[in-house]
Amino acid sequence: MRQPLTARLLDGRGWLFLAVLAIVAVAVPACNLLLPPSSPFYIQSYWVPLLGKYLCYALLAVAVDLIWGYAGILSLGHGAFFALGGYAMGMYLMRQIGTRGVYADPIRPDFMVFLNWPELPVYWYGFNWFAYAGLMVFLVPAVLAFVFGWFAFRSRVTGVYLSIITQALTFALMLGFFRNNFGFGGNNGLTDFKDILGFNVQAPTTRAVLFFLSALALALGFLLCQWLVKSKFGKVLVAIRDEESRVRFLGYRVENYKLAAFVLSACLAGLAGALYVPQVGIINPSEFSPANSIEIVIWVAVGGRGTLVGAALGAVVVNYAKTFFTGGSVVPYWMFGVISVVVLIGIAIWMRQAILGALIGAAAAAAAWALPLLVASFSPSTAGVLAGYVGPLSVAVLLAIVSLVKAGHPLAVGATFGALVFGFFISPYTTVGLAPYWLFALGGLFILVTLLLPKGIVGSISDWFGKEPANGGSAAVSGVALEAGQVPKAAE
Repeated sequence: MRQPLTARLLDGRGWLFLAVLAIVAVAVPACNLLLPPSSPFYIQSYWVPLLGKYLCYALLAVAVDLIWGYAGILSLGHGAFFALGGYAMGMYLMRQIGTRGVYADPIRPDFMVFLNWPELPVYWYGFNWFAYAGLMVFLVPAVLAFVFGWFAFRSRVTGVYLSIITQALTFALMLGFFRNNFGFGGNNGLTDFKDILGFNVQAPTTRAVLFFLSALALALGFLLCQWLVKSKFGKVLVAIRDEESRVRFLGYRVENYKLAAFVLSACLAGLAGALYVPQVGIINPSEFSPANSIEIVIWVAVGGRGTLVGAALGAVVVNYAKTFFTGGSVVPYWMFGVISVVVLIGIAIWMRQAILGALIGAAAAAAAWALPLLVASFSPSTAGVLAGYVGPLSVAVLLAIVSLVKAGHPLAVGATFGALVFGFFISPYTTVGLAPYWLFALGGLFILVTLLLPKGIVGSISDWFGKEPANGGSAAVSGVALEAGQVPKAAE
């Protein structure tokens, strides 16, 4: 009996992702607009566009995972498609300002008046209509991806060479958009937006709608990619990723499959950029930065390459961590915490019992930290405060002794490092910014995930529970071969 389409497209992980996304899409605007500020469930207004930005990043990560996780195309220039979609939306928003700008010119944006541009450039025509701008959001990234992919894939440029070329592409665009004579605002970019479709961009209701649309776009983009990878087209993509030469030998036009996936991925990235701009309020050439494109790849690697859900999760987790750790409230000993987390991940991969032990150790350290601080709050004393710092480390030493007695039992080892994580990462909590070191931390995270969690968060969890990640495998080549009427080499 043929399964329903939803059953073929979505497994338990996909349903859970969509369910959580639906709850978030409704709950965040509702908690912001309907609840009073005194409510414990009230979400402050600044969180709505911030979370909306995370959802746009998640859609961008899904787009990259489609070509990297399933087709083996490592693009280090997808930030260019994201920025082009953002500029298309930004140009529409600039045309809506009209006489409300600083120079009150009804046609030319403020930066053109300031730079003495005599008239509006031809390529700005049409952006006063939302439908035209919406078309350009998809068309401009698609045309660039098609032209670039046509030459690259037909020349059989693959691997690191393709990655370098994509990075050169986005770097060239960044240099071009930084120039004032390009007509895109130079290094200041496009900003000071007023309206979108007649609604105030800064209004809470508008931001709530934009957040909801971002969640909807992420859900639809995920379903589209999921349908694609579950189809025959997706099987061919996975086969190309695993054994491109064998798929070519079977008679498939590999370059056409890669080009189609690349163009679709660029369109999704453009859509993410278009939703990003009105929520953030600015678009400038820094979005073309090669470092931004590298960050996208890190999101996908952390969440789980070839899982789609993992890519979205990785984007949200990494960007929330970036917001939190660069906000000025982090520990001065964050490196100890990172090292402890890395060791803990290694233990968790070694044996599942270590996870339970880590939770036990962290809970014990938390109790040792909170109890003396609670006492000190009633009777302030330096000794009581110091005990809050020393307590978790004492628990860690005690658990380390237990671990030695148990001859390295994973439960005891995990508990030891759980206590260490809490002791170093939580106890000396103070205000020290991590912003100057964030790129180093991000690069280190990418290396550590590659070494310790090569399948990312979602892929590793699937392995722990005995489920193979839905990214195909060597069997994809055999399946494609059978559909093509050929005998795979493994069966000869």
